[in-house]
Amino acid sequence: MTATDRSIELINTAAQAAADKLAHDIIAYDVSDVLSITDAFLLASAPNDRQVKSIVDEIEERLNKELGAKPVRREGDREARWVLLDYVDIVVHVQHSEERVFYALERLWKDCPELDLPDEAKATRGKAAEHARFQAEEDSAGTGELR
Repeated sequence: MTATDRSIELINTAAQAAADKLAHDIIAYDVSDVLSITDAFLLASAPNDRQVKSIVDEIEERLNKELGAKPVRREGDREARWVLLDYVDIVVHVQHSEERVFYALERLWKDCPELDLPDEAKATRGKAAEHARFQAEEDSAGTGELR
């Protein structure tokens, strides 16, 4: 079994919305062969809680406006460290970068086929590492440490 056309449409719209809000490392997996409860997972991250919320809000708004889809469940919103949007056909995970590294969902789903995403979403790969390097450089420059 593979992800339905509807699931792929939802994933692509959600991925584009996340990319538009500058999410990092957007990736999607077809989990339909290993899970009976959903077809696909979308993973995205951001370096701070406020951006996580912004990405989640944009995904939710865009899926509702463009495709008439509303999540049946939204979890983790208060802390904004890991927000889950369950659309039944797809599940969207938007994580703070630290949570993304710690939980490493990619390792859990690495055997599932990766779904093709819009170019803007693909271009976000490696952005978390790039941001972390930039932040480390800024932090060391701010403390007067020599590199």
